[in-house]
Amino acid sequence: MTRRTLRSWMATLVLAGLATGCSEEVATTEEVLPSVSVVEVEAVDFDQDIRASGDLRARFQTMIAAEIAGRVTELSVDEGGAVAEGDVVIKIDPERRRLDLSAAQARLAQARANFRQESSKVERVRKLRSENISSVERLEEAETALLLAESSVRAEEAAVGVAARALKDASVSAPFSGLVAKRSIELGEFVQPGTELFELVSMDPLDVIFSLPELESQQVAVGQHVEVTVAAPADRTFDAVVTFIAPTLDPGTRTLRVKAEIDNDERILRPGLFARIHVGTDERRSVLMVPEEALVQREGSAWIFLVGEGDRVRRVQVESGHQSKGRIEVRGAISAGDRVVRRGHGGLADGMVVVVRESQSSAVETAAGEPVGAQS
Repeated sequence: MTRRTLRSWMATLVLAGLATGCSEEVATTEEVLPSVSVVEVEAVDFDQDIRASGDLRARFQTMIAAEIAGRVTELSVDEGGAVAEGDVVIKIDPERRRLDLSAAQARLAQARANFRQESSKVERVRKLRSENISSVERLEEAETALLLAESSVRAEEAAVGVAARALKDASVSAPFSGLVAKRSIELGEFVQPGTELFELVSMDPLDVIFSLPELESQQVAVGQHVEVTVAAPADRTFDAVVTFIAPTLDPGTRTLRVKAEIDNDERILRPGLFARIHVGTDERRSVLMVPEEALVQREGSAWIFLVGEGDRVRRVQVESGHQSKGRIEVRGAISAGDRVVRRGHGGLADGMVVVVRESQSSAVETAAGEPVGAQS
């Protein structure tokens, strides 16, 4: 081997060693950096069918309790019976209350007679005092007796009012029209104030209460008509009118509470039924969508990780919306074509460099519609 050949062979060995060292360094670096798969943000056109689920609830539903003590002497309806507003349902010994009222009225008449007597006495004493026939002490005694008589009249008037109220409360009437859902007492039973008597439920109209996601909250307004369906009867659609929209979103679920009124004059629907609500159809254009697994949600907030220049990630807070077959609408500081982390969120932090192991294009058909620019 010549000297020139030896030098060439040694130079080759050195270069090979350097190349091997660099390769091992790159491999080690890639093993340390987080490994993620990414996907592009899609802009999709579609017609969104806005639907929600909720419950039917009675406009009025209350448990009626006794306001006086006494024995139940009359029951006008049984469970399931219909009553109109003002109908007397239960009587609690009204005869005794009439006697109490008569006694209170008699005491009031006596107190008024005593007041008139004391008033006349004061007038006589004042006249005698003006003629210096009566003493000051006697006049003061007469005036004090008059004040006591007046107080007695007021007390007896209050007693008459209490007795009259007790007589009224002895006849328990329905505060609104509805059905007796539950009766808790029987004829002849002795009740105390606060004893539950019966539960009354208003059946017409009913309220359907449901919630809409944050991004769909602008698609509903007071006075708007919505369609309601229930499991039974399953072949009918009921019309409801939106009567209330909550002024604020629920901070936990980021949803808006909505209430709509539905006529139930046929008594087909019942409170407590699960309801499906069709709010309407919204034409959506250039809606940004990502796979659901790309969205990270914690404590009412949602965000995604964008992969930028140099494979450096940036955390961006977004609002979520329409969902369809594994994809979800997002709004925020993002654009169509941006790369977002689809898998590998664990341990990621803002500004971290990642290794992209898998990348997917956005030119795939979604369940919500076609990507903008896609051809059929």
